[in-house]
Amino acid sequence: MLVSLSMFPTDKGESVSSEVAKIIDIIDRSGLSYKLSAMATVIEGEWEDIMNLINECRLKLHETSNRVYIVMTVDDRKDASGRLDGKVRSLKDKLGRDVKS
Repeated sequence: MLVSLSMFPTDKGESVSSEVAKIIDIIDRSGLSYKLSAMATVIEGEWEDIMNLINECRLKLHETSNRVYIVMTVDDRKDASGRLDGKVRSLKDKLGRDVKS
């Protein structure tokens, strides 16, 4: 499954990159495959592993925040793996050229 995740505290002011860095560190240490972008992080793995990871991130932010904003988009395809790069590669193949990813 792929999960696009955006998570940040709402009570830490205009810039929250230092808070977001805390959860990116947790994601990085999880061993799950992921891709970071300016607006979200896409994580690939099994439901239980990803949901446990998201909860760990949520609890980390709640250590210093009273309110955490979370947006998740889930693509749950049975018996599929390697989709983090595979979906982008498939689109590039269909376009017949390279695109930014």
